[in-house]
Amino acid sequence: MLSKAMKKMGKEEKGFTLIELLAVIVILAIIAVIAIPLIGNVINKSKTNGDLNTASQIYNAARMYVIDNSNGDFKTAATIDLAKLVDGGYLDQGIALPSSKEKITKADVVFTSAGQLDSITITPRPEGSDTTGKYTAAQVLAVSKEAK
Repeated sequence: MLSKAMKKMGKEEKGFTLIELLAVIVILAIIAVIAIPLIGNVINKSKTNGDLNTASQIYNAARMYVIDNSNGDFKTAATIDLAKLVDGGYLDQGIALPSSKEKITKADVVFTSAGQLDSITITPRPEGSDTTGKYTAAQVLAVSKEAK
């Protein structure tokens, strides 16, 4: 039907007009403006989750260390450092933070006097993080529960 109308007008040109091409470019630009920040947020969240999973792995290694070396008495454990976990074979020496791919040089797992996890401090701190690389018990335990 459209071709009949075009023939009547004396035009049989094929292709897109400049206006149609510009409309498509504008629509694609709008989609890109919306999508790029969302993708960036997903990437940052996955890096943070990776770092939390690493902190959880260090916590679980510290738990095994205390069970083996202190007969499971977390009240006397106080602070377990990375060197003890690596030397005891509970963690690999080359453990790294997923966000920065940097090897962890220092990590401390701190238990309260009641034997509960207090915090985990990791050096180097996560890339782009405002924190000191310190994770609270709530953050680490939430990741540990998700893994089960």
